[in-house]
Amino acid sequence: MPEGPSVRKFQLLTSPFVGQVVAKVGGSSRKFSVNDVNALRLQDSQVHGKNLYLAFVAAEGPVGPTAEDTALQRDAACGAHYPAQGQQGQAGVPHPYSQDEKLQEAQHSRSEAPEAAEGRGNWLRIHFGMFGSVRANEFSRASRANKRGDWKDPVPRLVLHFESGGFLVFYNCRLLWCSSPRADPASDILAVEFHRGRALQALCAPDPICYTLLDQRYFSGLGNIIKNEILYLARIHPLTPGSLLALSDLERLLDCVLQFSSEWLHNKLRGQGLHLQVYQKEQCPLGHPLMKGTFGPSGGFKRLTWWCPQCQPAVLPGDGDPSSVT
Repeated sequence: MPEGPSVRKFQLLTSPFVGQVVAKVGGSSRKFSVNDVNALRLQDSQVHGKNLYLAFVAAEGPVGPTAEDTALQRDAACGAHYPAQGQQGQAGVPHPYSQDEKLQEAQHSRSEAPEAAEGRGNWLRIHFGMFGSVRANEFSRASRANKRGDWKDPVPRLVLHFESGGFLVFYNCRLLWCSSPRADPASDILAVEFHRGRALQALCAPDPICYTLLDQRYFSGLGNIIKNEILYLARIHPLTPGSLLALSDLERLLDCVLQFSSEWLHNKLRGQGLHLQVYQKEQCPLGHPLMKGTFGPSGGFKRLTWWCPQCQPAVLPGDGDPSSVT
C-alpha cells in the first residue's frame, strides 16, 4: 500500500482544491455514501502517516482557517514541483485489480488501518489499499491486462467534481467519517515533530527488528519498501531482535529511516523515480544473491522481506548458524 511519501504527494494533489465546493460526486464505494459530500466545501487537507484526511463544511458557511502548513508544503512553496489545479496529475501507479489483489488489499486494511468508524464527523479519513492512488483532473487507465485477460480501467471509489471544473479521483481506498484526524505527529516519520527518543526505545524491544519498524504506533508512514531498503542500508538482518543490537546500530538504522523517507519524498516532488537496492531484487548492489522470506508477528500480517545474507549477517542468541534463517 502507499507509504508515507506517497500519501504526502496525494495530499499535495488535493491542496489546490481546498476552499472549493463539490458540485458533483461519483464512485463505487459501498460502505461510504458518496452523496454525503455533495454540495459541501472542502475546507482542509491533511496527511498523517498512511492516512489522508479531508475536512468538509457546509458550502454556505465561511471558509475556516486550515491547519498550519506542513513541512512538505513549505518545501513545495520553495520550488518543489507538483501538479497544480487544472493540470493533469497523479500519484501512484495504476493497476487493474484481480480477485487476489482485492483480498490482499482487505488483509492490508485489517492489519494497518488502526481505527474503525466512529460515526459521522466533518473529517473524511482515506486509507489506501495496495494499489491506492489519487489523481487530479484525469482518470486512471489500464496499463496491462488483468489475470482474466480483460483491459478494464480501475474503478474509482470516489470522484469529486468541483465548481471550478476540476476534479479529484480516489482509487482503492477505504472512506470513513471521523470527528478529527487521529494522529500523533511524534510517530510520523516525515513530521517535524517525530520523536526520535521514543522510536529508539521501541527499536530496543526483543522482537525482530522488521516487526517493530512496521508498527505504526512508532513509525507512522513506514511501509514494506522503506523497511527492506533501510535494513539493507543499515546492514541489519530483518529477524535480528532489537534488544541484541548496539545503541549505535539502532541510531544508524533510525538515521536511515529518516534520510531514506525524506529522499523518497523529495524525489516524488521532483518527478523522479525511486532507486531501490534490494526490494523485489535478485541481487544486492554488491552482486550478492538475495534471500526472500515472509515474516510477521504471530497472528499478525506477514510481509515479504528481501535481504542479503552477506551484507546483513544475522545476530541471534545461541549457537545456531545465522545463515540458516529463512
